[in-house]
Amino acid sequence: MHGLSIVVAQQIFQSVKQVNVSHIIHDLSFGPKYPGIHNSLDGTARILHETSGTFKYFIKVVPTEYRYRTGQVLPTNQFSVTEYFTSVKDHDNSWPAVYFLYDLSPIIVTIKEERQNFTHFLTRLCAVLGGTFAVTGMLDRWMYRLLDFVKSSSHNMVR
Repeated sequence: MHGLSIVVAQQIFQSVKQVNVSHIIHDLSFGPKYPGIHNSLDGTARILHETSGTFKYFIKVVPTEYRYRTGQVLPTNQFSVTEYFTSVKDHDNSWPAVYFLYDLSPIIVTIKEERQNFTHFLTRLCAVLGGTFAVTGMLDRWMYRLLDFVKSSSHNMVR
């Protein structure tokens, strides 16, 4: 829309409300994808009904190195986004639009793929088994005390 002169656009459209800037972002990325990445704008749909306005996406792009276990390095980027919407009135001098404003970070993030060793696995397995044993022991003790209480209460009522 910004390729048009505002005067020409106003002659084509009687009102800024007739300009619909509804949009769907199917996929937005700044480089190749790596395992586990989640791009927050993928699948975003912004549909306007009976109004128009300006969407602004402020995107902070962070250079990223993804290091596979094999030693291969994948240079890519990840990003965070803040989104704003302002509705446009007929008497405003602004025009409906969708802006993608981005800023590049000077810091590089490195993500390493690592596998836990077998002793770490055994330690976690023992922790889970020990926790399960402790919880079942507590439940058994509570059930025994509850049943003992119910049994003694019913026994005292019979006398």
